[in-house]
Amino acid sequence: VQLQASGGGLVQAGGSLRLSCAASGRTFSRYAVGWFRQAPGKEREFVATTNWSGGRTYYADRVKGRFTVSRDNAKNTVYLQMNRVEPEDTAVYYCAAGDNQSDLGLGSSASRYDYWGAGTQVTVSS
Repeated sequence: VQLQASGGGLVQAGGSLRLSCAASGRTFSRYAVGWFRQAPGKEREFVATTNWSGGRTYYADRVKGRFTVSRDNAKNTVYLQMNRVEPEDTAVYYCAAGDNQSDLGLGSSASRYDYWGAGTQVTVSS
Protein backbone atom coordinates (compact mmCIF):
# COMPACT_ATOMS: atom_id res chain seq x y z
CA VAL A 1 0.00 0.00 0.00
CA GLN A 2 1.23 3.49 -0.84
CA LEU A 3 0.53 6.37 1.52
CA GLN A 4 0.60 10.11 1.04
CA ALA A 5 0.10 12.58 3.86
CA SER A 6 -1.12 16.08 3.06
CA GLY A 7 -2.76 19.07 4.66
CA GLY A 8 0.16 20.47 6.60
CA GLY A 9 0.98 24.13 6.73
CA LEU A 10 1.44 27.14 8.96
CA VAL A 11 -1.15 27.73 11.66
CA GLN A 12 -1.35 29.98 14.70
CA ALA A 13 -1.38 28.55 18.17
CA GLY A 14 -4.92 27.74 19.19
CA GLY A 15 -5.99 27.12 15.61
CA SER A 16 -6.94 23.97 13.74
CA LEU A 17 -5.60 21.91 10.89
CA ARG A 18 -6.73 18.67 9.27
CA LEU A 19 -4.22 16.25 7.86
CA SER A 20 -5.15 13.57 5.36
CA CYS A 21 -3.49 10.27 4.61
CA ALA A 22 -4.51 8.91 1.23
CA ALA A 23 -3.81 5.27 0.49
CA SER A 24 -3.65 3.36 -2.74
CA GLY A 25 -2.59 -0.03 -3.94
CA ARG A 26 -4.45 -2.55 -1.82
CA THR A 27 -7.58 -3.04 0.19
CA PHE A 28 -7.29 -0.16 2.59
CA SER A 29 -9.78 -1.52 5.09
CA ARG A 30 -7.31 -4.30 5.98
CA TYR A 31 -4.93 -1.79 7.49
CA ALA A 32 -4.57 -0.13 10.84
CA VAL A 33 -3.18 3.38 10.39
CA GLY A 34 -1.11 5.48 12.70
CA TRP A 35 0.13 9.04 12.78
CA PHE A 36 3.63 9.87 13.96
CA ARG A 37 5.61 13.07 14.04
CA GLN A 38 9.20 14.18 14.22
CA ALA A 39 10.34 17.60 15.31
CA PRO A 40 13.80 18.96 14.47
CA GLY A 41 16.43 17.40 16.67
CA LYS A 42 13.97 15.03 18.28
CA GLU A 43 13.06 11.41 17.84
CA ARG A 44 9.96 10.34 16.00
CA GLU A 45 7.01 10.00 18.33
CA PHE A 46 3.61 8.43 18.22
CA VAL A 47 0.60 10.71 17.84
CA ALA A 48 -2.54 8.66 17.20
CA THR A 49 -3.79 5.46 15.64
CA THR A 50 -6.98 3.86 14.40
CA ASN A 51 -7.83 0.25 13.85
CA TRP A 52 -9.01 -1.05 10.50
CA SER A 53 -12.61 0.08 10.96
CA GLY A 54 -12.11 3.32 12.83
CA GLY A 55 -13.96 1.85 15.76
CA ARG A 56 -10.97 1.95 18.05
CA THR A 57 -8.57 4.84 18.39
CA TYR A 58 -5.67 5.60 20.67
CA TYR A 59 -3.78 8.83 21.36
CA ALA A 60 -0.57 10.03 22.85
CA ASP A 61 -1.20 11.81 26.13
CA ARG A 62 0.08 15.12 24.85
CA VAL A 63 -2.54 15.28 22.07
CA LYS A 64 -5.45 13.56 23.78
CA GLY A 65 -8.50 15.78 23.80
CA ARG A 66 -7.09 18.02 21.05
CA PHE A 67 -6.53 15.66 18.12
CA THR A 68 -8.98 13.23 16.55
CA VAL A 69 -8.14 10.43 14.15
CA SER A 70 -10.81 9.10 11.83
CA ARG A 71 -11.04 7.20 8.59
CA ASP A 72 -13.22 6.82 5.53
CA ASN A 73 -12.50 3.44 4.01
CA ALA A 74 -14.67 4.22 1.01
CA LYS A 75 -12.26 7.04 0.21
CA ASN A 76 -9.13 5.16 1.29
CA THR A 77 -8.29 8.05 3.58
CA VAL A 78 -7.43 8.57 7.22
CA TYR A 79 -7.68 12.00 8.81
CA LEU A 80 -6.02 13.69 11.74
CA GLN A 81 -8.03 16.64 12.98
CA MET A 82 -5.76 18.88 15.02
CA ASN A 83 -7.49 21.40 17.27
CA ARG A 84 -6.05 23.89 19.79
CA VAL A 85 -2.63 23.37 18.31
CA GLU A 86 0.43 24.42 20.26
CA PRO A 87 3.95 25.43 19.15
CA GLU A 88 5.10 22.08 20.52
CA ASP A 89 3.04 20.39 17.81
CA THR A 90 5.41 21.72 15.16
CA ALA A 91 6.85 18.70 13.33
CA VAL A 92 6.80 16.66 10.17
CA TYR A 93 3.78 14.38 10.41
CA TYR A 94 3.81 10.92 8.91
CA CYS A 95 1.10 8.35 8.41
CA ALA A 96 1.87 4.68 8.51
CA ALA A 97 -0.12 1.51 7.93
CA GLY A 98 0.08 -2.12 8.88
CA ASP A 99 -1.97 -5.08 7.73
CA ASN A 100 -3.99 -5.81 10.82
CA GLN A 101 -7.65 -6.60 11.21
CA SER A 102 -7.65 -6.92 14.95
CA ASP A 103 -10.11 -4.68 16.71
CA LEU A 104 -7.24 -3.58 18.92
CA GLY A 105 -5.23 -2.17 16.04
CA LEU A 106 -1.44 -1.82 16.08
CA GLY A 107 -0.87 0.55 18.96
CA SER A 108 1.87 3.12 19.40
CA SER A 109 4.99 1.25 18.38
CA ALA A 110 6.33 2.44 15.03
CA SER A 111 7.98 -0.91 14.39
CA ARG A 112 4.57 -2.54 13.97
CA TYR A 113 3.76 -0.43 10.91
CA ASP A 114 5.12 -1.68 7.61
CA TYR A 115 4.22 1.09 5.22
CA TRP A 116 5.12 4.75 5.55
CA GLY A 117 4.31 7.78 3.49
CA ALA A 118 6.24 10.95 2.96
CA GLY A 119 5.54 13.45 5.70
CA THR A 120 3.77 16.76 5.73
CA GLN A 121 5.15 19.75 7.61
CA VAL A 122 3.06 21.35 10.34
CA THR A 123 4.33 24.61 11.79
CA VAL A 124 2.54 26.27 14.69
CA SER A 125 3.39 29.88 15.37
CA SER A 126 3.08 31.37 18.83
